[in-house]
Amino acid sequence: MREYKMRRGEHLEDRVPDMEAFVEEHFGEVTDTEEYNGSDLLVVDEPDNPVFDRVVAGTVTYSGKKDKLALHIDERPAEKVIAEGHVDAAEDAVTVKNDFLESATGRDAKARRDSMKRSVEDDADKPDNV
Repeated sequence: MREYKMRRGEHLEDRVPDMEAFVEEHFGEVTDTEEYNGSDLLVVDEPDNPVFDRVVAGTVTYSGKKDKLALHIDERPAEKVIAEGHVDAAEDAVTVKNDFLESATGRDAKARRDSMKRSVEDDADKPDNV
């Protein structure tokens, strides 16, 4: 499960007031919920895009901190998707995922990548016993 931060000065609930409708718009009908870090995330067991096998997404709430967007996508093997003739769906899957994340966080793919690099670098600078 990956968690994504919001753009500075913005809050997830302002950008996505109805998370369930937002998830359904991008991935398909929500079929269940799943607990993660004390928050209930939305599960799409049969996503619209045949590349996606299962999607888990939603808001992770932290006490005293801004909420984060959580997203985990189980994808089917590319060879299998292409063999079934869903080449266009494979291309569309990347677009759907990036649109979902950018609409929710206000950050494009480059900004998200840079942020993840910084968080990994920050973790590497900490001593092991902290």
